Amino acid sequence: MPIKKKVTLHDIASELNLTIHTVSKSLRGLPGMSEETRRAVLEAARRLGYRTKEQERGFAVEQIPIFSANPRVFKFIINGNISKLHQLILQGLQEKLQEFGHTVQTLIAPESDEAGVIEEWLEQQNVAYWNGVFIPPAIKPGLERLLLSLKIPRVMINFPMPAEKVDSVIWDVGTAIWQSVRYLASMKHSRILYIGDTVRHRGFSIRWRAFKEAMEEAGQNVNSEDHVTGAISDKEQWIAEVVEKLKRTKPTAILCAVQYDLAWIYYACSLAERSIPGDCSLISLEDDRNELLPGLTRPFLVVREAGARAAERMLWRLANPSKPYEHTFVQGAFYTGNTVLPLKHFEG
Repeated sequence: MPIKKKVTLHDIASELNLTIHTVSKSLRGLPGMSEETRRAVLEAARRLGYRTKEQERGFAVEQIPIFSANPRVFKFIINGNISKLHQLILQGLQEKLQEFGHTVQTLIAPESDEAGVIEEWLEQQNVAYWNGVFIPPAIKPGLERLLLSLKIPRVMINFPMPAEKVDSVIWDVGTAIWQSVRYLASMKHSRILYIGDTVRHRGFSIRWRAFKEAMEEAGQNVNSEDHVTGAISDKEQWIAEVVEKLKRTKPTAILCAVQYDLAWIYYACSLAERSIPGDCSLISLEDDRNELLPGLTRPFLVVREAGARAAERMLWRLANPSKPYEHTFVQGAFYTGNTVLPLKHFEG
């Protein structure tokens, strides 16, 4: 059987037409290149099977076997259709698990949230023989509770409830909000309109709390009545509320906390005769590059990277079944685009 050729930094640099120095800096997390370049290097390294000595030492320290003679199959449970969010999580999970010879399968749970229905479905899926389960965000509470109660390795890709006995990994939405407010404050904006549901998911309430705290740091009090904090149940009513807040509070900047609202915010601004960024600056939380708005100023929600980290956490838990539970926040970078202008532009 032929011996597989070892992948080198030169191989990665040649494939991407970069210098070895740039590749090395990317893999070590050092500054000096764009986020796009860093992602391309990390993707090529993963695809080619390259690992730094530091990575191999890290796996050894955490007792994660690099090569496994016993491939495992993990489950990823969702309700309904696979969303873009789920796709990004799965991408991270699959890429990382494949490095170790394991796989992940997606299972679609029943629409019903009744305990009896879910328990019967889990029994039909032979849950007792699962190697482990990943619990994503945006699933129904009853399903989440039953998955958390399983006596198999579990990793939650969400913010866990207090004192929950489970490992968790999640992209850091709180820091993303702080990054956004601090950047707007550095551009002298103080009248910032927050737009985003604050109750439907735990991560949404964390965003709102982070906004209030970051604004307080900037010396600004937050009155919820001056912001748009409800979900879009009736689009016309929601748009009318956004227009009313734009006209009444006269913000110089908007923070879109839920990316799915972005298109409707642009529409509401057009109705209020407020252009972006000419009349009002804009930041939106994003989990990927927005193809329609490549210049959008945004903090990155590293969903795919959180999926990869969740896979590592699952393998760590298998190797360390008696260790304390751990909760990991994965922090993304901040992209300075062209949708934020300094306050002097509006005053001029």
